[in-house]
Formats: sequence, C-alpha cells, structure tokens
Amino acid sequence: VTLDFDGSVQSTSGHAEGTAVGFNKAKKGARSYYPLFCTVAQTGQFFDLHHRPGNVHDSKGAPEFIMECFVAALSDLGHVQLESRIDSAFYNDTIFDAMDTAGAEFTCSVPFQRFPEMKELVEKRKRWVRIDDEWSYFEQRTKAACWQETYRFIFLRARRARRHQGPLQLNLFEPVDFEYEYKVVATNKGRSAKAVLQFHNGRGSQEKIFGEAKQHAALDLIPTKSRNGNRAYTLCSMLAHNLSRELQMSTWASERPTTPKRQALWPFLELGTLRQRLIHRAGLLIRPQGHLTLRMSANPVIKEEVIAYMEAFAPDSVRTAA
Repeated sequence: VTLDFDGSVQSTSGHAEGTAVGFNKAKKGARSYYPLFCTVAQTGQFFDLHHRPGNVHDSKGAPEFIMECFVAALSDLGHVQLESRIDSAFYNDTIFDAMDTAGAEFTCSVPFQRFPEMKELVEKRKRWVRIDDEWSYFEQRTKAACWQETYRFIFLRARRARRHQGPLQLNLFEPVDFEYEYKVVATNKGRSAKAVLQFHNGRGSQEKIFGEAKQHAALDLIPTKSRNGNRAYTLCSMLAHNLSRELQMSTWASERPTTPKRQALWPFLELGTLRQRLIHRAGLLIRPQGHLTLRMSANPVIKEEVIAYMEAFAPDSVRTAA
C-alpha cells in the first residue's frame, strides 16, 4: 500500500480564521491554508489530512501525521507492506526515522544543491551506470553531518537535448547537443536503481488527485470565515472525491496489476464525467405497483451503467424491465 504525502495550497481573498500569507505560486500575497494530505496511490483516494495555516514549512507537523497515518493503515489492513514517496521539503532524519520505525519503505527527493559534499560527488563523478537511453546513476550510503543513521542515496542524471540559443541556422545536418539534469533520491528500499527511480517518478499521480478534487469537488474552496467550518468543508470535498472512486471500485473489477510507478489499479472516470453521465440527466422517480423506479429517456449504455452501480450497492432492491 503506497501512502504519498504532500501539501496543497488553498487560497482566499478574505481573512478566514487560521489563514496566513505564505508561499503561494498561483496567487502571490494571498492568505491561505496549507494542509498536508495523505493519499493512497492504488485507489487514487485521500486517506487523511493535517490542517495548517499557509505560512508553515511543508514538513511542519509531518512526522507525527505520517506516523498517525501508518498506524491507522496497519490497524485497518493488518500485515501489509507500507511504502511512501515524499519530496525534498520532507528531507530530514526525523521523518526518515518515523518511516523506518513503522517498517515503511520510502523514497525522498534530496535537495542536493544545498549540500556541497553531495554536489561535489556529482560534479567529480566520471563513471555512471546506465539504466536506459535516458537515465544513468551511481549510489552510496551516506548521511547529513548531524544525522545518526546512514541511508541509501541514488545519484541520477537524465540526458536531455539542449535547446539552441539565438537564431536557428537551417543546415542539412543540424548537430544536436545534449546536457544532463541531475537529481538525488534517498531511500531505504533494497530494489534496483531502475525500480526505485520508476517508483519515485510515480509521485505525479498525487498531483493528479489534487487537480481533480479541486476541479470537481471544490477542494481549494474556502467558503467560511471559521477555521473549523473550512476544515469540515475540506473533509467533505475529500469524501466526495473518495465516494466517486468507491462507487467505481465496488462496481468494476480492477484492470491493472501493480505497476512500477504504482498507478491506480482501476482506470477511474473523473467525478465530473460521472456527474455528466449519471446526475445531469432528465429523470423521474415513480412507483408502478409500489416499486420505486427511476424513469429516464432511453439510452442502453447509460441504462447498463446505472443498473451496474445500483446492483453493486443494493442488489435486492433493483428491478429491471424485461
């Protein structure tokens, strides 16, 4: 079970209780909340949140919140292997120790530009091991100066075509120059560097969850001046998103195996698509012979889909016409 952790900004033009001015790439200077979310990669659902004002660092309250999520997951699921992906804002030994204590495997982006010794390792490295046509790597066990434990650090570089500066000269054979982009991933996983890289690169699925929930479930809306009211609204948005996924998981069998990037096991429809197909339709509830019946305009595809959803949740109460 893959639990990913990251924050997402909720902006407001008002002065809601508990908001503050902090990092806000979309609306600079606006007051905001900055909740820390936990999501489940396999189901594309929210697991929990830690509500915070907008002027805190990403890692504020993260170790305690991460442990709470791990304990809750293990309590509900029993003996499963937990794993997690986090970005460079969570790069500290307290969070790493918390994950190790919970028995969770993790990968974390390392802000190696801030650490001269790591930057020097990258700059002086001559021999890189090839992963594929794009990526190569080397690795070693190391730690920050003040840490107690060492961890596995995988130094990666990606080969990118360099964009030419200035006017383009159209020759018969245009030379293509390449340059390298570097990143470092800290992990306690024992898998190959390729498997760790693919796993960590799957973090983008969490941004997709945030984007869909903001667009279709108003996750980014701050509707009241009360902090508790806004927390309740955020939880309702998360619940609406989760229920749309639960509806599909309960109706259709999963179609994907576990992938290296930990894609969702179901090819989910977005909540907006479900809304258009199932809710934004003309219909009438009637009771012929005492049986509650939903009457809609004839559409065989929609009919089969509606019946499938209803049978998944209430098989005894569904009545279909011959």
